[in-house]
Amino acid sequence: MNTPNESAIRAVVLTSSDRCSHGLTRDLSGPAVATFVRERLHGEVVHVEITPDDPTAIAEFLRRWSDPLMAIDLALVTGGTGLGPRDFTPEAAMQVIDRPHPGLMELARARCGADHPRAFLSRGVAGATNSTLILTLPGSPKGAVETLEALLDILPHAVRMLRGSTAPQAHA
Repeated sequence: MNTPNESAIRAVVLTSSDRCSHGLTRDLSGPAVATFVRERLHGEVVHVEITPDDPTAIAEFLRRWSDPLMAIDLALVTGGTGLGPRDFTPEAAMQVIDRPHPGLMELARARCGADHPRAFLSRGVAGATNSTLILTLPGSPKGAVETLEALLDILPHAVRMLRGSTAPQAHA
């Protein structure tokens, strides 16, 4: 039997998009993020949802899934991080995040921005609430996955820390 620190990362994925939520466009980003979690993080995607670009709905989703009883390690929101007039995801996430962690998204923007200068237009945020790490990602499938790829070497350790593991890890 796995102990909590050895079990797979448990994640939820939310796509924030007016067009996808109204059935005008097919959601490609949420499924791409879920696939990344399963294949690259070897995690379990517990729930996937689509919501309009509505800060109240986004914050409610994050509150629900960061409840300690849900035992979610990673809450990923794709969409709504740009400069558009309906891009409210960072503000919604900051309503829920108790402990901001700007360094994670700064690292992702720096790593992605080397090849894609538009990465610096993302206003994505990161932080923890209870033992859930919340990340807001760009709305394009490519941008969302590249952002996660940029953090792949850090996310498992961040989850272990949020779960309370303070044991030193061997460096590769």
